[in-house]
Amino acid sequence: MPSNNYYNKHLKENANALRKRMTKAEACLWKYVLRAKMLEGHQFRRQRPIDKYIVDFICLELKLIIEVDGVTHEHGEIALEDNVRQERLEELGFKVIRFTDDEVLTQINRVRESILGSIEELENSGK
Repeated sequence: MPSNNYYNKHLKENANALRKRMTKAEACLWKYVLRAKMLEGHQFRRQRPIDKYIVDFICLELKLIIEVDGVTHEHGEIALEDNVRQERLEELGFKVIRFTDDEVLTQINRVRESILGSIEELENSGK
């Protein structure tokens, strides 16, 4: 298991609160795709404090972050903040992939296949 140097204990309470009130899309992705090592045996955690952010889902072993974005993330200031956030997480060595709520809720099998593709890519790159 890689070092967890990026964990921010100061955001732990906020992360716990977010974990308890996940969106419908986040809950579906967790229940049907990510929990219990359902993806090639990789362990994902939900609502994890990394650096100064709380990421939706993370596999520390692969340094893979999955974000699920609602409609408010599509335009304007929140979209710009998402870009800054993603750049910072990538600077820390993470791969960030994003899905919309609608994609998760209406195309969960395609989302699962996309995540599996990212896992394969990361495994093959030796990360």
